[in-house]
Amino acid sequence: MNPRAPFSIITCQSGIPLARKIVKSLSKRTTREIHLIEAKQIEFANTEIKTVIDESIRGREVYIIQDVENHTEGLTVDQNLRALYTTIDACRRCDAERITAVLPSYPYARQDKQDGRDGITAARVAWELEGDMGVDHLITIDLHNSAIQGFFRKAKIDNLKGGYVLKPYLNKLIKNPKKSVIMPTDLGGSKRANYYAQQLRTDIAFAYKKRDYRKKNCVESINILGEIEGKDVYIIDDMIDTGGTLIKTIEEAKKLKAKSITAVSTLALFNGDSVKEFKKLYEKEKLQKVIATDATYHSKEFLKENPWFKEVTISNYFAEIIYRINRRQSIGELLG
Repeated sequence: MNPRAPFSIITCQSGIPLARKIVKSLSKRTTREIHLIEAKQIEFANTEIKTVIDESIRGREVYIIQDVENHTEGLTVDQNLRALYTTIDACRRCDAERITAVLPSYPYARQDKQDGRDGITAARVAWELEGDMGVDHLITIDLHNSAIQGFFRKAKIDNLKGGYVLKPYLNKLIKNPKKSVIMPTDLGGSKRANYYAQQLRTDIAFAYKKRDYRKKNCVESINILGEIEGKDVYIIDDMIDTGGTLIKTIEEAKKLKAKSITAVSTLALFNGDSVKEFKKLYEKEKLQKVIATDATYHSKEFLKENPWFKEVTISNYFAEIIYRINRRQSIGELLG
């Protein structure tokens, strides 16, 4: 089967670190030159954002990479999302044949259902991307709720699995599966935990959290179901935000005499005082390590200053997905 139109990679400002890694990996898969399309993200004095593309992309299949959770340039999630929208619009006006948004962290993913007088913003983002913006395809990883895929009616969406890159690392790390336990931070993560436990041939335990929904990021208590005493516990979650739930789970697991505790997550956002709190747990020998991907950016300084954190790259994974999609090859084996 013939490939699609030649592909080009473009990035918003906050997506540059990941985009460079993906381009480097793609360059090893093809003989033709691949580079980041020259583009500028202009910010006006009143905070408006504009994208200017300095190369022709007419008739090309364009992949736009954006890390909405990268705040190192002082941009919020909303500003990063707006930058993505202006880039999509610029690509559409420059007559790109097909546009794919590469969003490792899907914005507003936790606002996926209605609990009271609140909006379902995850759906609004989907409607804007495929409707007003007109993207043809979205690539993301470990959606907080896979049901978000149902918000898309026209655009195709591929929800990749962080386990594809984290599982091989854990496989090397786990020396004795019979003395190891996989555990999610709440029952909502049980499917993900089961996947890891089956693949790594370990036991499984479950954590149940009681949350005060009148307050933001507030977990009142954690209860653990399962035998973890004397075992190496790997706590699995899709996202670490302020780390409140994860920290309480680590504390509870230590009280139940877990031998060692390692946290594993695809998206390590580390908001609030989470870095300080994880450092304390590490220094008190309650936490062995936090293992996460570069689906959201961590600076070289951060990696150097925090020995308790191990980063695993998703760049080769995303590069292979992009390469196969462009060549109309199956990606099914990369989603298991």
